[in-house]
Amino acid sequence: MTVRTAKLGNVIEINPRSNHSLASDSNVAFLSMADISEDGQILATQTRPLSEVAKGYTSFQNGDVLLAKITPCFENGKAALVHGMFSDVAFGSTEFHVLRPTEEIDGRYLYHLVWNPAFRAAGARRMTGSAGQKRVPTAFLSDFEIALPRFEEQKRIAAILDKADSLRRKRQQAIHLADHFLRAVFLDMFGDPVTNPKGWPVKKLAEVGSLDRGVSKHRPRNDPSLLGGTHPLIQTGEVANCDGYIRSHTATYSDKGLAQSKLWPAGTLCITIAANIAKTGILMFDACFPDSVVGFSANNLATVEYVRFWLSFLQKTLEENAPESAQKNINLAILRNLSVPLPPLSELQKFEQIVNTIEELRHASRNSLNSSDALTASLQNEFFG
Repeated sequence: MTVRTAKLGNVIEINPRSNHSLASDSNVAFLSMADISEDGQILATQTRPLSEVAKGYTSFQNGDVLLAKITPCFENGKAALVHGMFSDVAFGSTEFHVLRPTEEIDGRYLYHLVWNPAFRAAGARRMTGSAGQKRVPTAFLSDFEIALPRFEEQKRIAAILDKADSLRRKRQQAIHLADHFLRAVFLDMFGDPVTNPKGWPVKKLAEVGSLDRGVSKHRPRNDPSLLGGTHPLIQTGEVANCDGYIRSHTATYSDKGLAQSKLWPAGTLCITIAANIAKTGILMFDACFPDSVVGFSANNLATVEYVRFWLSFLQKTLEENAPESAQKNINLAILRNLSVPLPPLSELQKFEQIVNTIEELRHASRNSLNSSDALTASLQNEFFG
């Protein structure tokens, strides 16, 4: 099959001028940058008076593709094919490029073309402006050469990528639903841990287990010779960004580093106390961590899983009330003195069994999601690489 190439600017309109006949007192649809997800979804549609947005905002319409122009939104994939707008013309952030398909290019094909990683990498190299304010120039879009198959072939390619994307989203949703389900089970079994409506006896966190800060007298960033070796080193961000379980690490301690730190056993609950407040993750292997992380081990009054979920309900309050110096943080005394409602241990163990069962299902969903991601990447490379 012969596929011709074309400059993108020859088959789309870039940032076309607004042309509408709406009355000045009309309400119109509005999309901020936050209303567009990084995986191509329109999360919400606002309603604004036309008089408020007609000047100073970007206009677009159903069928256009919105593409973030500013870093890091562009690199992260903020783009969407506009649909479902209730007004003939809509408005949005000035940090969007508007790409309007002509009769030569299918809208969904255009969306997949500009959303794929190869296009984003090329655009990132052409950004202009100062650090933190870099933007993709219009000239890059206009001059970018694309493969342009026949229109029906474009629709076929877009349909394939749509199906792959839909499969990926369903698997992502299954993972998110598992999290929501477990929180619902927790509330059903134990009630709100803040108000304790079931009247469970209460103890201090220090009474239901041991907790202490990681040992980090010499931080790796101050002494790179501590790094390397066979002893995993967990950083604060790896706790904050895990899904409840810390399964991987990006750094290791040398024997020299281990001598100046502490190796915590698998099963330890890691709790962040600086920058990211009260984020948690259970170690799946023995590891070291710095003094910005607290390690908790339960005694025979509680389980680590119960404490992890209990803390998740307190996380927002702890973060909002954390003292702030150079950065927000809480100290070990605050954690030790937190009041923990304590249902019977048998109930806590029953909850842990439920968590373990759901985690097995979630693990299978993550494996399926990884396969979906690989399939999507392979298809994108085949069509646009």
